[in-house]
Amino acid sequence: MKLFSVILLTLVFCALRAFADDAHHHEDLTPEQLGTVHFPVSCSPSVQQSFERGVALLHSFWYEQAETTFQQIAKEDHQCAMAHWGIAMSLWHQLWNHPDEKTVERGRSEADAADAFRPKTERERDYIAAINAFYSGPSTRKYQTRATDYSKAMQKVYQRNPQDYEAAAFYALSLLASEPDNASNQGNRKKAAAVLEEVFAVEPNHPGVIHYLIHTYDTQDMAPLGLPAARRYAQIAPAAPHALHMPSHIFARLGLWQDDINSNLASIAASRQYAEMGGEGHEFHAMDFLFYAYMQSGREKDANHLIEEIKTMPPMKDMYGMGFDPRISKLVAFEASYPLELHKWQQAAALELVPGAASEDESITHWARAIGMAHLGKAAEARKEIAEIESIRKKLSEQKKSKPTLEAIDQDRKQAKAWTEYSEGRKDHAISLLRSIAEKNSGVYQASDQIPAREMLADMLLEMNRPTDALAEYQADLKTNPNRFDSLYGAARAAQQGGQDEKASEFYAQLVKNCEASNSERPELTEAKVWLAKQQNVNAKK
Repeated sequence: MKLFSVILLTLVFCALRAFADDAHHHEDLTPEQLGTVHFPVSCSPSVQQSFERGVALLHSFWYEQAETTFQQIAKEDHQCAMAHWGIAMSLWHQLWNHPDEKTVERGRSEADAADAFRPKTERERDYIAAINAFYSGPSTRKYQTRATDYSKAMQKVYQRNPQDYEAAAFYALSLLASEPDNASNQGNRKKAAAVLEEVFAVEPNHPGVIHYLIHTYDTQDMAPLGLPAARRYAQIAPAAPHALHMPSHIFARLGLWQDDINSNLASIAASRQYAEMGGEGHEFHAMDFLFYAYMQSGREKDANHLIEEIKTMPPMKDMYGMGFDPRISKLVAFEASYPLELHKWQQAAALELVPGAASEDESITHWARAIGMAHLGKAAEARKEIAEIESIRKKLSEQKKSKPTLEAIDQDRKQAKAWTEYSEGRKDHAISLLRSIAEKNSGVYQASDQIPAREMLADMLLEMNRPTDALAEYQADLKTNPNRFDSLYGAARAAQQGGQDEKASEFYAQLVKNCEASNSERPELTEAKVWLAKQQNVNAKK
C-alpha cells in the first residue's frame, strides 16, 4: 500500500511537472497543458480563452469540467450561443454511453437555447444544427439514428470549413460514435483515420486529433498505426487524467506493459490530484488497464496491492448516470481475474460475492467460481454456478438490458460450461464450445478485458496432450493479444513438448524479458529461466 502511494506521488510530479506546485488550483490549468485548440466564436472576447479551454476539455473527455466551464461562460456572456452548444456537447459522452431520456431532454434544451440566441456566423449555426440533429425528435428516437444524423451534419461542417481543425476532429469523433455495433468492415474508422492523419501532420499538438486517432486505431490489426499518437498525447495534455491514460489503449494492444503501467499510474495520480474537478471517476478505467498490465508482466504482488487499495476506497456516486459504482465493478473483475490468471483454482472456487455488486458483475464471480470448481473436479458445484449465471441473464433480459451486456454474460456461461464439460470427460464438446467463442471474438477483444477464450482453448488442448494444436492456438492468440503471460508460457511448453526447443526458447525469452521489472515468484517464470540457462549451456558446449 505504501509503495503504491509513493509511486503515485512520484508520478504526480513527473506527469504534472509543468504545474506541480502546492499552491496550484484548477484555475491554473492553461490551454498548453490541455493541448492546442483554436475555436474562434462570436461571443465576448473576454470568454474566448475559456471557451477554447472548454473545447480542449471536451477533446480529452473531461466532460464534468467542460460542462462547468461552458456554464460559467453562459453566465459571463448571456448572449453566447456557443456556450449552450458546449453544454449540450458535454452531456453526450460519445464513445461509451447512450444518453437516457432525461439527459436527452437537457441536451435538447441547451441546443434550443443556442438556436434562440441567433448565432452570428454561419459556422456557428452549422455546429449548433449538428448537435440539434442528435438531440431533436421524440424520446423514442433510436440512439443509432441520432448518432448517424449528427455525423452527417458534422460532415457538412467539416466540408464547409476545410481549415477548421475542430470541425475535422469532431467529425472524426462522430464517425466513431456512429459506428454500428460489431461493425466488421471498419469503414467509419478508416474514414476517421484519413481525416485525423491529415490534421495530425500539420497540428501535432491538437488533443482531439491525437485522442481520436488512438480510439480509431484501438483494434488488433490497426493498433501499430496508433503508436505515434499514443506517444504524443500525454506529452501535450498532461493536465487531463484521460489523456494520460489513453495511450495505454495502444500500449496494451501491443503488449508494451511497462509503457502501459507508466501511463496508468500517471493517470490515476492526476485523477486524484483533480478529484474536486470531477476527475476521480477516471481513475477506475486507468486501474482496469493497470491491473491487466501488472498481471501480464509478473507483477502480481502489485496487482494484489491494487485490489487491497480499492477495498479501502469509499463508495463512489453513480458515474455519468450509467447505473453502477465503478469501484465495486472493478473490485469484482479484479478479484475474479487474479486467481484465474495465476491458475489458483482453489482461490477462484472460494470467491465470495462482493456486497453491493450489480447482477451483471455477480455473473463474473459465478464465472470464476465455476471455472475454479471445474478444475478441481467439482462438476456438480460448477453446474450450480452456471445455473446462477443463467438466472442472472434471464432476469436482465426481462429488464431489457443492452445486447452487449447479455452477450457478455452468455459468454461467461459458455466458458464455465466448457470447463465443466471438460471436467466431466466430454472434452470434444468442451473444445467446440471454446472454439466457437474464440472465433466469434476474433478481432474485437478489448485489451484490458478477461482471459481470451482462445487462450483457454489452447490451455485445454495442452492439458489433453495435443501440443501441436495447442501451440497453433497460443500463437493465434498472441497475434491478437501480444505478450500475454499465460500464452507465452503455454506456447513455450507446447513447443517444448513438440520437440521444438528453439521455438520454446523464443517464447520463454520473451516471457522473461516482459517480467524484467518484477520480483515475481511464479513457478512459470522460474521454469522459463531454468530452461533458458539449460539451453545456453547446451549451446555453449556445441
